[in-house]
Amino acid sequence: MLKAKDIMTTAVQSVTEETTVEELARLFAEKNHSAMPVLGEDGTLKGIVTETDLVQQDRPLHLPKVISLFDWVLYLESEKNFREEVERITARKVGDICSREVTTCSPETPVSEIAELMVAKKSHLIPVVDKNRVVGVVARLDIIRAMGR
Repeated sequence: MLKAKDIMTTAVQSVTEETTVEELARLFAEKNHSAMPVLGEDGTLKGIVTETDLVQQDRPLHLPKVISLFDWVLYLESEKNFREEVERITARKVGDICSREVTTCSPETPVSEIAELMVAKKSHLIPVVDKNRVVGVVARLDIIRAMGR
């Protein structure tokens, strides 16, 4: 049975939380990647950033519906969601747009489990983590290549 360590890409293209969104866009275009792990200076996984995270910055801002009553403004939608949306649209660094909840696997995880994770989590890239360090990534293409073996 194939495991993550048998099919993973070990030359991992990654970014840091301080990488600018302009640099991220350039890397996506140059490297032809759709997702990259976000690593801390110590090599630990901090998040994952995707092309979708980047594209969301160009979408129009959805203004929340409010009711003004005397001197009060009552939000009919979540004020917190609006604030988060503004922060994402105006973000300048990867740390502001990346997802912090990342689905990972170990080098010993069977490929069938990784495929199941990708489908369940709608993920295109699963970081392979060993002792809190990213040692590789498994992309959908890695699984497709493994099928052809």
